[in-house]
Amino acid sequence: MREYHSLEIWKRSHQFTLDVYGLTRSFPKEELFVLTSQLRRSASSVPTNIAEGCGRKSNTELSRFLQIALGSAAESEYQILLAKDLQYINDASFKKMNSEITEIKKMINAFIQHLPPDSKT
Repeated sequence: MREYHSLEIWKRSHQFTLDVYGLTRSFPKEELFVLTSQLRRSASSVPTNIAEGCGRKSNTELSRFLQIALGSAAESEYQILLAKDLQYINDASFKKMNSEITEIKKMINAFIQHLPPDSKT
């Protein structure tokens, strides 16, 4: 088991989630149960899956949860693009959020690549 609070990848993805919540407050009310909800869920899924994976006993299990986190990050990336194209967020907000989720995806990939294989017992 790992302590997820100390991982930079978890800290960044948690802050990204907080930023998504702040950003989506200004979305139109008709999006509350559509894009707002979906973007918040996909963003929060990233640190959630990192935390859950860290609570598992093997690197194989951790890797599986990191893969899920990576998928959620990709989903968030698209939803941010959609929000920009629908003009719910401006270009500056899009660039900031897109840059951050891209970095988080890179960090997740690097974490997965550097996990040692489970020992055979």
